Amino acid sequence: MILPKIRDPRFVTIRRGGTLSDSDHHLLVLWAASCAEHVLDLFESARPGDLRPRQAIEGARGWVRGEVRMMEARAMGGHAMGAARDLHGAARHAAYAAGQAGAVAHVAAHELGAAAYAIKAARAAAPAAEAAAAGRREGQWQRDQLPEAIRGLVMDDQRLRNDICWSVFDC
Repeated sequence: MILPKIRDPRFVTIRRGGTLSDSDHHLLVLWAASCAEHVLDLFESARPGDLRPRQAIEGARGWVRGEVRMMEARAMGGHAMGAARDLHGAARHAAYAAGQAGAVAHVAAHELGAAAYAIKAARAAAPAAEAAAAGRREGQWQRDQLPEAIRGLVMDDQRLRNDICWSVFDC
């Protein structure tokens, strides 16, 4: 479970009754795409011919540029998650991160899904004794990529949803 039972209005766009501006929504999409792309090689090394996760990340960025419709970006995210189904470990989590990134155009709160799955991928790729440290490094890398305009929002979201995101965020 990644999404809360009750939608946080801070992750709903203003035109839909929330408080999220379009520019901040775009920043969330771009940040989620960066989180997913950071671990994408973990999927691509397992399935070099499967482009679905990469296409989901590119589709998310294309949505921000106005080149891809929201429903197309969301569908690309679903296809990336489909690429994960018969995998396990780091490759699976990396594909799910890309799928979540593709879904942020549709539901901004998926931003934490991309980040959480990327942390899970980093943990799974590391030797068992180093998994926790690898997850912390990935989380720090993600926080370092956060634009100032959405830093407080994402950090608060990590604190509030850490328990439903497998407690991967150092809050």
